[in-house]
Amino acid sequence: MTAGDFMATLPRKLVGAGALITDAAGRLLLVEPTYKDSWEIPGGVVEAGEAPRAAVRRELTEELGLDLPVGGLLVIDWVEVPERPDGLMLVFDGGVLAPEQEARITLPADELRSWRWCTEAEAADRLIPRLARRMIAAAQARAAAATVYLENGFRS
Repeated sequence: MTAGDFMATLPRKLVGAGALITDAAGRLLLVEPTYKDSWEIPGGVVEAGEAPRAAVRRELTEELGLDLPVGGLLVIDWVEVPERPDGLMLVFDGGVLAPEQEARITLPADELRSWRWCTEAEAADRLIPRLARRMIAAAQARAAAATVYLENGFRS
């Protein structure tokens, strides 16, 4: 077996990376995609050859029009979704957005309908349950200066 043949046998995983961005009151920044019914966090798929932190920074620029520093890794969440590869969803610390940064948010109309600040309870109503659990864990990890491992949004 050649190295190429061996590489072809390895499993493929989807990798997504997003950011926990809050305001001074601790509310989470959520975005409303045009292509689905549920809300999301800023972020997206990590492209081939792209580092996850770089992917988050790219997505923040594309989705919010903001060039923000991306802090440490808060959550690693292994997810299993029917009819697609399982994956690792990463949440990085996007920091606390100042009012002057908030005023500069611009959304790509073809991708995002709106954005809003949400309490954890409001976020739980807008996000799919697994992502809501992930974001609450991310907020807790930020407060504890820790990184948390989850499986489908649950601590394991």
